[in-house]
Amino acid sequence: MNYNICRLSIGSSDFNLNSYSYSSKTDLSDFSISQDMKYVMPIIKRAQKRNMDLKFLASPWSPPAFMKSNKKLTDGGKLLSEFKKTYAIYLAKFIKTYQKENINIDYMTIQNEPNAIQTWESCLYSPTEELDLLINYIYPEFKRNNIGTKLLIWDHNKEKLLTRAINSFKFKGALQKVSGIAFHWYTGDHFENIELTKKLYPNKLLIHTEGCTGYSAFNKNEEIKNAEIYAHDIIGDLNAGINAFIDWNMVLDYQGGPNHKDNFCNSPIMLNKNKTDYIKNLSFYYIKHFSKFIKSGSKRIGFSKFSDKFEVTAFKNPDKSVIIVLLNRNDFNVEYNLKIKEQIFHDNLDSHAIVTFLIKI
Repeated sequence: MNYNICRLSIGSSDFNLNSYSYSSKTDLSDFSISQDMKYVMPIIKRAQKRNMDLKFLASPWSPPAFMKSNKKLTDGGKLLSEFKKTYAIYLAKFIKTYQKENINIDYMTIQNEPNAIQTWESCLYSPTEELDLLINYIYPEFKRNNIGTKLLIWDHNKEKLLTRAINSFKFKGALQKVSGIAFHWYTGDHFENIELTKKLYPNKLLIHTEGCTGYSAFNKNEEIKNAEIYAHDIIGDLNAGINAFIDWNMVLDYQGGPNHKDNFCNSPIMLNKNKTDYIKNLSFYYIKHFSKFIKSGSKRIGFSKFSDKFEVTAFKNPDKSVIIVLLNRNDFNVEYNLKIKEQIFHDNLDSHAIVTFLIKI
């Protein structure tokens, strides 16, 4: 698949076996990532054997319970003012501890979905609260510890991406200390929001950090639809100017878990009931059209298409090869000519097909 960027939870998310944080004491004297060492760390180590250049983005779902207004990891709540400095130290400890395991956290979001109260791990932040924590506490603490992790805001749905960015970057120091904005896909396309945000803040990273399909129940007849959701969203996001796209779960069990809140969903690879084998859902192959061929460091290039009956994106890789991805989500075939420089290729894009061209110029 050539995956090169992965997302980790800081402490637990709903897709852990249980809720946990790394400390329960106000002085953080009991800080430990022992829970991560059971399952998370071995998987990362195995992935690094395949690709030592993997980059990692980390997101907290909740501060430790003792730091919050509701004294729980779950059900929202807010970070108490008296623990802002302690929480910044906590996050720095997480990154430094992972560094000792030869895992560098390249990017960090301040909070997963800061605008949602969930029955699982969650915490609420207004733009003011998020930027105050980042600018006045996390950024200075990271600087004191020589941590170069890039800090991203929002990490929630696309429809509020632009307004959140505008409300956030008006704070003194935000443009210097915030490296980018993270977002999810759960409220629809909103590609225009991405494009407008990119135009307003061209030097800021825009990273899709989470998206998944198939909540609660899985219907095999929906696999084409699920796969096309991925391809459509990736194409739209790439054309709007994003820098990276991260799926939610790489592998889940046959139920769509484990998940300690029964918040099950679909994933590209799923284990069978007896854990003796696995299946690759169609989304696995659709994602591969992008991750396999569009290399890190590639540049999106211009294109023009004759119809809205299919979708397209095009990139030039660092090795100068050109990647063109075509998607047809219709129930009918689309005949087309692909022209690059003076060469013309005639073909028929089948209904519900995705095709990738790799052209060496």
